[in-house]
Amino acid sequence: MSLASLGHIKVVAVDYREGPDHKFPSASEDVAFVYRNLLKTHRSQDIGVYGCSAGGMLTAMSVAWFQKHDLPRPGAIGIFCAGAGTPSGVGFMGGDAAYTAIPLGEARISPSPGARSEGRPPAPGYFEGTDPADPLVNPINSAEVLSKFPPTLIITGTRDFAMSGAIYTHAQLSKAGVDAELHVWEGLFHGFFYNPDVPGSKEAYDVMIKFFEKHLGRPGKEDQN
Repeated sequence: MSLASLGHIKVVAVDYREGPDHKFPSASEDVAFVYRNLLKTHRSQDIGVYGCSAGGMLTAMSVAWFQKHDLPRPGAIGIFCAGAGTPSGVGFMGGDAAYTAIPLGEARISPSPGARSEGRPPAPGYFEGTDPADPLVNPINSAEVLSKFPPTLIITGTRDFAMSGAIYTHAQLSKAGVDAELHVWEGLFHGFFYNPDVPGSKEAYDVMIKFFEKHLGRPGKEDQN
């Protein structure tokens, strides 16, 4: 809630359904439900959507979901500690970060508790039974969907296992003509700004606040699908 206190921004937290108890598209449906209700009292261009880690992925997936269900796009979004999917599948891992982040000290992710040490396959997760080519699951694989994204802020760190996905997402959004910003903090880890004692956290909060202040609530801006 740092954006609420530091930026004096009203923040609505979505208690969305998660795996493994729930499967896709439960979380996207929950975000859309909250978004539809906010649209009753707010213009779409006054609403920003953001999240970190799974919430960052869900932010991208939700924008794709909004497009599919003819909801106006929000004024801006933040994909933090994540990307909009990976070209070969879904999830955080992709590119060099899948091989470099853990040796550098970012070892807080595993297929499932005990699976690696016991030689068992990963437990079925939220995306069980989905098609990675589906842009509602993996927006990064659809240039058409990406081209309709609102201004997007992407934040990561060089030791984040999601770094490559974040950088790749920025590149694809830029190719699609989207106003996208990428900020990478040297030596910092997945979700680093959740720790307010990290010097980079204050810098990240400032970037977030300035980004949303720049793009939300612009007078005369038309709703866009």
